[in-house]
Amino acid sequence: MSEMLLEELPGVGPATAEKLKEAGFNTIEAVAVASPSELANTAEIGEATAAKIINAARQAADIGGFETGDTVLERRKLVGKLSTGCVEFNEMMGGGFETQSITELYGEFGSGKTQVAHQVAVNVQLSREYGGLNGSVIIIDTENTFRPERITQMVEGLSEKLGLELNAEEFLQNIHVARAYNSNHQMLLVDSAMDLANELKDSGKPARLLIVDSLMAHFRAEYVGRGTLADRQQKLNKHLHALLRFGDLFNACVVVTNQVMSKPDAFFGDPTKPVGGHIVGHTATFRLYLRKSKGEKRIIRLVDSPNLPEGEAVVAVTTAGLIDP
Repeated sequence: MSEMLLEELPGVGPATAEKLKEAGFNTIEAVAVASPSELANTAEIGEATAAKIINAARQAADIGGFETGDTVLERRKLVGKLSTGCVEFNEMMGGGFETQSITELYGEFGSGKTQVAHQVAVNVQLSREYGGLNGSVIIIDTENTFRPERITQMVEGLSEKLGLELNAEEFLQNIHVARAYNSNHQMLLVDSAMDLANELKDSGKPARLLIVDSLMAHFRAEYVGRGTLADRQQKLNKHLHALLRFGDLFNACVVVTNQVMSKPDAFFGDPTKPVGGHIVGHTATFRLYLRKSKGEKRIIRLVDSPNLPEGEAVVAVTTAGLIDP
């Protein structure tokens, strides 16, 4: 599918295209799935014109048709698996983190979310025979938690474990990090990530992993109180769908870390639950709950998945990275 410009659609002039872009309709696909009234209000055009534009976009984008299960199965064969480096953890995940999906890691501070993110940022660069995807990494860092020294330790750990000569500096060169200073900046960085992934497409290391650490920190800090909840959830929904689109377009894994809130009224069961509400719950393909155990051990529980049973795996967070305890 070649990228068609909005201006090329019949009935869309430069001024209308500008209005559409301002309202977030940046692509033909976005226009194709809009409703005529939504488009009419946004671009200040009549509904009949809006309907024509939407029809043209639908034909150009070739979306909305049904396909048979075997076609979907063929496409599923393109899905890659990114190894976590731990046997039990991989088994629980059906072979590792999937591309074209969002894997959410949530848990209290110190539960190992950022450690898992650092580990997959290293693993994804390995060749497929070692469980990697032979790709590079884009990290949107919202809490200043990325540590290059940690990557170096993990690369050294992998060198010993796999008996390979791995160069930590090369691994760091394939990790692209951006600090997000607020939620709007965080959302814009997904667009920048798309541009960067397009540049890396034909290089030896295409972008195969996008990490957002952490997803909710800015949204939580900026939208305080119930009155702002609807706005926040709407923005969050848009953000998550942009992340999913990134995963689909580049056949990449998307890994987001999430904070928890405590439910003091829970008399039994675990009093912590992830923040972000149903929007994060429904959009994340895999939800993993991490919690501390004795010493270096962390318990990782698969809470939600479309095709895997719930399960638990124990990993150890060591200087050399994530290992089987």
